[in-house]
Amino acid sequence: MQMFTRTLEQAKRFVGGVQDLTMITLRVIARLFYPPWYFRETLEQMHFVGIGSLVLIVLTGVFAGQGMALQFSYELGAFGSKDYLGTVMTNAIVRVLGPVLASMMVAARVGAGITAEIGAMKTTHQIEALESFGIDPLKKLCVPRFVALITMVPLLTIVCDVISITGGWIIAKYVSHVSTTIYWAAVKERLIFGNIFVGIVKPFVFATIVAAVSFANGFAVTGGTKGVGRYTTRSVMISSISILFGAFFMTKVLFGMLGWSF
Repeated sequence: MQMFTRTLEQAKRFVGGVQDLTMITLRVIARLFYPPWYFRETLEQMHFVGIGSLVLIVLTGVFAGQGMALQFSYELGAFGSKDYLGTVMTNAIVRVLGPVLASMMVAARVGAGITAEIGAMKTTHQIEALESFGIDPLKKLCVPRFVALITMVPLLTIVCDVISITGGWIIAKYVSHVSTTIYWAAVKERLIFGNIFVGIVKPFVFATIVAAVSFANGFAVTGGTKGVGRYTTRSVMISSISILFGAFFMTKVLFGMLGWSF
C-alpha cells in the first residue's frame, strides 16, 4: 500500500511538473507578440548562447565525429564496406547526433546559467523588485533568453554537424584510407530534404525544452544559495533526459511524416 501511495505521489509530481513546463512555455510565447521589446538584452543573450558556446560545440563535434568514424569504420571494414562510411556518418550525425549533442551542451552550459541567474534573483528578492516597478519578469528575463535559444541552438547544431562530419573525414582519410572523393560524395548524396528536415526541426524543439526547464526551475528556487545549486543541477538533469526522450519520440513522428518505414 505504501508503494502504491508513493508511486501515485510521484505520478502526481510528474504531471504537475509537465503542466508547469507547458504553462510557462505558453506564457513566454504569448509575450513574444507585444511590447516592450528588449532588443539589447536579446542580442546579449544571443551572443552568450551562440558565440559563448561555439568552442564547446566545436570540440564536442570533432571528437564525437572522430569517435563515431572509428567505430563505424571498424564495423564496416568487417564487411568490406568502408566506402559507405560517409553515408552512415551523415545519416547518424544529421538526424540524431548533431541535434542531441548541441542541445545537451547548451543545456549544460546555458540552461544551468539561466536557472542559477533567475534563482539567485529570486532568493535576493530582485524578481519582486521588478514587479514593484511594473516590469513583467517573464517579459524581461525569459523572452530574450527564449528567443536566443530558439535562434542559436539550430545554428549551433549546423556547426556541430559540419564539424562532426569533417572529423569523420579525417578518420576516413588518414586511418581508414577511404578516398576523400568517395567520402564527400556519400555525404552529399545523403544531404537530402528528409535528413535536413529532421535535423533542423529537432533543435527548435530541444531549445524550447531547455528554455522551459530552465525557467521553471529558476522561478521555483527556494532555500537560498543551497537551493540555487540544487535546482540548477535538477535543471540540467531534466533537460538532458527530456532531450534524449524527445529525440526518440520526434524520430518516430518525423519519420512517419516523411513516410520512412522502420
